Amino acid sequence: MERWQERSTYVGRDREEGGDTGCIGVSDRQTEVLLDSSSSLLFSVLLAQLPLFTSALPAHPRRPHADFDKLTNQTRHLQKMTHDLINDHKGEPVSDHHKFKSLPAINSRANDLSNLELKPTLSQLHADFRAFEHHFEWLNKLNQKHHHSSASKLGEMISHIRNLINLLHRQMLHVDAPRIAVPSPSLPPQASQWEMNQSSQVLLQRFRLFCDWAARALLSLKSKTQ
Repeated sequence: MERWQERSTYVGRDREEGGDTGCIGVSDRQTEVLLDSSSSLLFSVLLAQLPLFTSALPAHPRRPHADFDKLTNQTRHLQKMTHDLINDHKGEPVSDHHKFKSLPAINSRANDLSNLELKPTLSQLHADFRAFEHHFEWLNKLNQKHHHSSASKLGEMISHIRNLINLLHRQMLHVDAPRIAVPSPSLPPQASQWEMNQSSQVLLQRFRLFCDWAARALLSLKSKTQ
């Protein structure tokens, strides 16, 4: 009888201990679930507040002076490239009567520079560089056809003209300047090598003068943004 009571006591203790252990295990799991839920909730709150934190950060102010410096330097670089291409054609005769009526007009007077306005000048420069781009693309096709030695340099210069056009367009967007439509020039699809050389000289000379004027115009616009 005593042995049976002892066994019952041991079994009762085992059950009590096992029951306590089970309760502790359940409590730990509940705590882990609560911690995970709290962490997820906190993470969700932080994600929701992230746009507010981002908008509160100070935005980098635009520097219009730096933009105009970049435009001016790019224009001066194009002027130097044009000068090098002119030297490649040195010694070739030029006929004064050979002109391109579709090329932009150049206003070189000092009063014209001092009276420039920001939006219309940016729009006009963008349109004028695009007009020169069309002419040089036509000339580059002739150079490639006649296997002229300056074809690679001319192609590189056209790439720089396109980069400058993109820079001007971005600046136009910043100030809400209108874009001027540029019609494609009517140029002959075929030309002799002599005509190609004549065209090269005229276009390069005109473009060098235009780049000089454009750089001065950009400097004038920069002074007005101060």
